[in-house]
Amino acid sequence: MPKFFRSLFGQVLLAPRALRRARHRPIAHRHEVTQMRSTHAFRYFQALLVGILVGLLCVWAGTAKAQDTTAIQPVNALDRIIAAGVIRIAVPNDLAPFGSADAKGKPEGYDIDVARLLAEDLGVKLDLIPVISVNRIPWLMSGHVDLVIANLGVSPERAKAIAFSAPYASFFSGVFGSPIVNVKSPADLQGKKLAVTRNTLEDRELSRLAPKGAEIMRLEDSNATILAFLSGQADLIVTGNSVAAVIAKKNPEKKIENKFTIRESPPSIGVRQGEPDLLNWVNAFIYYRKLGGDLDQLSRKWFGEPLRPLPPF
Repeated sequence: MPKFFRSLFGQVLLAPRALRRARHRPIAHRHEVTQMRSTHAFRYFQALLVGILVGLLCVWAGTAKAQDTTAIQPVNALDRIIAAGVIRIAVPNDLAPFGSADAKGKPEGYDIDVARLLAEDLGVKLDLIPVISVNRIPWLMSGHVDLVIANLGVSPERAKAIAFSAPYASFFSGVFGSPIVNVKSPADLQGKKLAVTRNTLEDRELSRLAPKGAEIMRLEDSNATILAFLSGQADLIVTGNSVAAVIAKKNPEKKIENKFTIRESPPSIGVRQGEPDLLNWVNAFIYYRKLGGDLDQLSRKWFGEPLRPLPPF
């Protein structure tokens, strides 16, 4: 206990003993006893008042400290990421050209480059987390990653679980082939052979759009579909633009081009629900990089064509 309090409370504790000694003194000292009582009563009141003030001061100091501590804590996902100095982003590792491993095993692709730009603009380090399609949303919801940049399409069902940014890339299903094959619309498919993977979105759309006289070759997987097209068994291939870009890159002599689009499905960046500050920043990042031409450059680099107009979201 501090010296001040020992002295103050010692006086209060010793007051009754002093009064008992005063009662045994002669009558001449009664005035002194009365004065002593008044003095000790005052000191007791003084000590009590000081104790109350000290107690109130301690309570106030504790409250102020708690408020200060609370004030400096990050209050939203965006602030937490900036405070941590690193952002964890889920990216594809088996979906070229959006994301895959190069010859040295390092990640590369459109989504990888977008993730790097995002971390650069945010001013934090980038932690790339490779994912496959089935764990993109679960890992975001469980907190394993902060964002998903992995060719993630928007759907009402997915929107029940996570939030989506504005589209950041072009992705569509279309009909692709050599320039010597004159096709510009579904009507031009009459008399043509088309390779498509069975039971895919492209298969369903092609079945709806193709005119009578078009020959549809339905293959069991993507590799078989690509082989049928490259070997000349089919005049055209119906697939996603990302797959077509990989084929074109590996087979430049084919000079593959997009004939027409059968369905648009631009990907968005996945954000956890309830994180509006982070979602707003991500949308600002997409807007800024799109206007600056960076997304167009990445589209030309990885897809072999300019960035198509992106729909609002």
